[in-house]
Amino acid sequence: MTDTANTANAGAAGPNDAEHPGIVQRGLWFEEYEEGARYLHRPGRTVTETDDVLFTTLTMNTQPLHLDAHWSSQQPGFGGKRLVNSMWTLSTVVGLSVSQLTLGTIVANLGFTEVSFPKPMFHGDTLYAETKCVSKRVSASRPGQGIVQLEHIGRNQNGDVVCRAVRATLVQCDPAASGDGSLDDGAA
Repeated sequence: MTDTANTANAGAAGPNDAEHPGIVQRGLWFEEYEEGARYLHRPGRTVTETDDVLFTTLTMNTQPLHLDAHWSSQQPGFGGKRLVNSMWTLSTVVGLSVSQLTLGTIVANLGFTEVSFPKPMFHGDTLYAETKCVSKRVSASRPGQGIVQLEHIGRNQNGDVVCRAVRATLVQCDPAASGDGSLDDGAA
């Protein structure tokens, strides 16, 4: 996607910059979201034991299902394997969507209305994400911004759904459409 409004922030000018303006990676402006569209986020992310233990300990989650291999090996239900922290799964599903959908265009994450984890993730599994644009509307109280409802789906390497989350986001409208040409500083 080209974004000539931000070429001044793209770095030092080269000899051909007037002829070939810089292309700044960004997410979608409000107007670019299409209701019903399904966005596939690639590449996927393989979870390691280090990822899981680090995330779990950073977030003070002392659940032995994530940290204690011996204890987990004696528990029924998951073949004696430790489970990947479901909050890592949720965070990574949303994170995988950022460069394609919200990088530099989101104003705020307004919240999640639904979160579920139909199947577990294990160390060595690869997580793939996709997002469906459920709905969008122009904000009644925030000129130049709109509310986009997104459904995020995480699947493992077998195609099993391991995470589903619906969230509302506040997104900037295209500044070129308003004639402003400037970007909001991102403050909500």
